[in-house]
Amino acid sequence: MAAGAVRRWPWGPARRLGLSACRSYSSGGSSSPGVPLTAPLPGAPTPLFATADAREGFETKVTVLENGLRVASQNKFGQFCTVGILINSGSRYEAKYVGGISHFLEKLAFSSTAQFGSKDEILLTLEKHGGISDCQASRDTTMYAISADVKGLDTVVGLLADVVLQPRLTDEEIEMTRMAVRFELEDLNMRPDPEPLLTEMIHAAAYRGNTVGLNRFCQAENIEKIDRKVLHSYLQNYYTPDRMVLAAVGIEHERLVNYAKKYLLGIKPVWGSAVVKAVDKSVAQYTGGILKLEKDMSEVSLGPTPIPELTHIMIGLETCSFLEEDFIPFAVLNMMMGGGGSFSAGGPGKGMFTRLYLNVLNRHHWMYNATSYHHSYEDTGLMCIHASADPRQVREMVEIITREFILMAGAVGEVELERAKTQLQSMLMMNLESRPVIFEDVGRQVLATGMRKLPHELCVLIGKVGTEDIKRVVTEMLHKKPAVAALGDLTELPSYENIQAALSSKDGRLPRVYRLFR
Repeated sequence: MAAGAVRRWPWGPARRLGLSACRSYSSGGSSSPGVPLTAPLPGAPTPLFATADAREGFETKVTVLENGLRVASQNKFGQFCTVGILINSGSRYEAKYVGGISHFLEKLAFSSTAQFGSKDEILLTLEKHGGISDCQASRDTTMYAISADVKGLDTVVGLLADVVLQPRLTDEEIEMTRMAVRFELEDLNMRPDPEPLLTEMIHAAAYRGNTVGLNRFCQAENIEKIDRKVLHSYLQNYYTPDRMVLAAVGIEHERLVNYAKKYLLGIKPVWGSAVVKAVDKSVAQYTGGILKLEKDMSEVSLGPTPIPELTHIMIGLETCSFLEEDFIPFAVLNMMMGGGGSFSAGGPGKGMFTRLYLNVLNRHHWMYNATSYHHSYEDTGLMCIHASADPRQVREMVEIITREFILMAGAVGEVELERAKTQLQSMLMMNLESRPVIFEDVGRQVLATGMRKLPHELCVLIGKVGTEDIKRVVTEMLHKKPAVAALGDLTELPSYENIQAALSSKDGRLPRVYRLFR
């Protein structure tokens, strides 16, 4: 019975499994059913494979045009490319101008130009090549960038040149920018995350009234003062070819150079080609000091799960520029300190074994945040620790942070040093998997030094950092005056002199304060 129950399908295995089960594949028009997968098909072209040691395909090539413009590119496989113009301009150069020009130019980017009547026309042109655009202005660099299909490179470079050198800056666009700036200033003061505001404050305290200490955001009193005449005056001095780099990732260097000559050589900008009057070449002067902002933080984030009222403190010390050799040990030190929020998720890869997690957040449950930051520029640097806690525990929080600064100069374990170095190397390599990140790295390095250190070179330098390097740079750093930024309820904040004394002591403790009445 069991044998009789087996049903025979009349159409056989080919019909049952589909016609593809018996389909024969061919190469070059001839069927090769008997060729195993381990052997090449007869008549197929010989494949070409990339070799692992062919570094020439990944090196950054740099060409300097007759007008001083630098053209830098790095080839990378893919259908899309990222192209942009980086300019040596930013808020640090605004000492002789109305503060906030760079902020305005960032908002005005990719608006109407000599060739394009409106922002919409630019966006429609980019859409034909699957492109997107962005502009970012920092303290020392302004960056215009476009990511688009490689086939549209001619259009993209022409558009970038038009946006940078031929902006119309109409009255309507400037008025819209004023509205956007006002909104951003309101948002900056209302957002639950105070980190952008604290970063501005710590720079203002560390470099009082000069270079990187100038405010990156346009102040409310300056919004109406900035017009086309002011913008043209600034652009004439700082948007010059010798202060620019045309950088690209994902295209051949010769093509980029040809288009750079076509669109960026011999082009007269809309503000005229008059002689540059005065370029600010000031070197950053570290002053140290304290900047306080008393603010009610009790209603900063309402809702079903409100953030508790917190006081935010940031303490910083001067380090070195990114052009110096000690920049690498400071980067390792910053990774070793790490930190984050008390509710951060993750494991060892998220920094849970860094010092600010192990020594601060794991031991003091009342601390909401403890994070290390390292800001670096071409002539200075700033290492900071940001901490947040209940206003009643501000004094204890400050003492914990000053103690961590002092402990940096103490014993450094081989295991934690190797972990920090490995984490920094992996973060560097992972970030450089992204094409836009490679573009920014190429552009910024060539703008600052005229060349680019490749990732494997940086990894070698990171690997050479030893415990004696960490102790040496920390000892030098601790001899500087501190910079302090404080935001929130500051009733319990120690005086600047006490914070400075704690950072000069052996154990980082604040001087004892005796009160007659508590």
